[in-house]
Amino acid sequence: MRNSVSVLIGGSAGQGIASIETLLTKGFKRSGFYTFSTKEFMSRVRGGSNTTLIRISDTPVNAPDFKVDIFVPLDTNAFFHAQERITDETFVIAKKGDYECDCVRYDYDLESLAKAIGNPIVSNTIAAALVFGLLGCDGAVLREIISEFYTNELLAVNLKALEVGAELARENGNCRYCIKPNSLMRPKNDLFLSGTEGIGFGAIAGGCNFISSYPMSPSTGVLTFLAKQSRNFGICVEQAEDEIAAFQMGLGVWYSGGRAITTTSGGGFSLMGEGVSLSGMTENPMVVYLAQRPGPATGLPTRTEQGDLELAIYIGHGEFPRIVLAPGDPKECFELARKAFELADAYQIPVILMSDQYLADSYFNVEQFEIEDKQSTAHVVKTDANYKRYALTPEGISPRGIPGYGGGLVLVDSDEHTEEGLITESMSVRNEQNGKRLNKRELIYDEVITPEVDKEGEIAVVGWGSTKHIIKEAVERLADERIACIHFSWVYPLSESQLTLLQKAKYLIVVENNATGQFAKLLRLHGITVHEQILKSDGLSFFVDELSEKLSVLLKEIR
Repeated sequence: MRNSVSVLIGGSAGQGIASIETLLTKGFKRSGFYTFSTKEFMSRVRGGSNTTLIRISDTPVNAPDFKVDIFVPLDTNAFFHAQERITDETFVIAKKGDYECDCVRYDYDLESLAKAIGNPIVSNTIAAALVFGLLGCDGAVLREIISEFYTNELLAVNLKALEVGAELARENGNCRYCIKPNSLMRPKNDLFLSGTEGIGFGAIAGGCNFISSYPMSPSTGVLTFLAKQSRNFGICVEQAEDEIAAFQMGLGVWYSGGRAITTTSGGGFSLMGEGVSLSGMTENPMVVYLAQRPGPATGLPTRTEQGDLELAIYIGHGEFPRIVLAPGDPKECFELARKAFELADAYQIPVILMSDQYLADSYFNVEQFEIEDKQSTAHVVKTDANYKRYALTPEGISPRGIPGYGGGLVLVDSDEHTEEGLITESMSVRNEQNGKRLNKRELIYDEVITPEVDKEGEIAVVGWGSTKHIIKEAVERLADERIACIHFSWVYPLSESQLTLLQKAKYLIVVENNATGQFAKLLRLHGITVHEQILKSDGLSFFVDELSEKLSVLLKEIR
């Protein structure tokens, strides 16, 4: 009996890996298991070698393991691509080929079995039923799901495929990797959300009524999600001709009283640099969803990395406030996306919401959470004849009017400007307006989200964004009372209240999915001593077993 099992499906694009993932994740969830899934895929429509990992457990599980318990390679390339992830206890379900492994082999030609019942496409369904049976799960759940997806001939052949897969499992004694569902069956009532869906729902809750984007993986999912919901929630959707236009359209919407977001990745965000600076000067709010992937340039367009933190912090010429948020799971994606609109509106600044391919494309069991029944606050004033768009105020926030709401004239300008919004080269006015904009920082510090601390200890393992649950589970596996883990979801600007938590630790280890330790560098700029860094930049996320091993080595040295 086990409490967690990892299932890996591998194959080329077009072989139907997504179909197996959907069938299994829905089946596991309905059976009462906590479920997590994540993808690794190549940048091509067909071919290549892709994998989907599914973990199930009787307790919450929110992160991937590298080594797997069950592996279904749909072709020979998939086997070699994932060979390092196989152990001598891994069950490999595949026909004999020109490869060997120290593993438990199930010699089944799934494609031939599918052809025998009338359709080679349903080999995926046979594989899903076999995996379900090997885990001791009730096949009736899969039959229920298949009946929801298909009708007529496709339904009939898929039901036959389920019977074939279930029979193969029975031949092998069923329950080879037996696992019991959660005793309270709570996961059945949970949400099963990806990071992309969390961002989309959060944007809707934040009052988003306009999205303009140029498609760029892995951010495009939010664009398509909001497009699908556009009629239900009154969202105007524009696929712009490029990223520059997408950003400027969003600024125009905020100027006229709407709430806009644009979505992009590192290469597209680079093009938005002048727009970010324009947002800072005109004090027009803007929300950007920045889903990271490895660079430079095109890099690895379908893989993951946390390599754009410094880009987000420093993009745009000149000095002006901005906020950078980095959620660690779909619930935080929802909460921070909603908050991004409030912060942008309240402080008239750009807010950058950072994710990455791993978080965007991974699915988590998320306990249903309450959504406050309140309207988003619109920080807009009705103007009069004496209205001054950039009126000097002690806190740095000028009353924001919009065209047509009141009798005042709403002037904005990318040049330095007077209180009325007229171009100026007066040095005294420059100092006043620049100082006014920068004064917002003091109020922004009051909004800072305190890092999430798990456990107490003199050794702190620190991460930000999508590493949240990977670090947490890796630390739990080590069961070392000296270790605490600290997760940052508000990464810029950093305040004294956040840094105080780090100063309590005697030894600091920062974990990041990049090559240079960008967050560690930011901490050092604030006077925090970082003793060790664990970095990864190969295009994959960290894995729990991988990270726990690296931490274990460091802990031996600390002793």
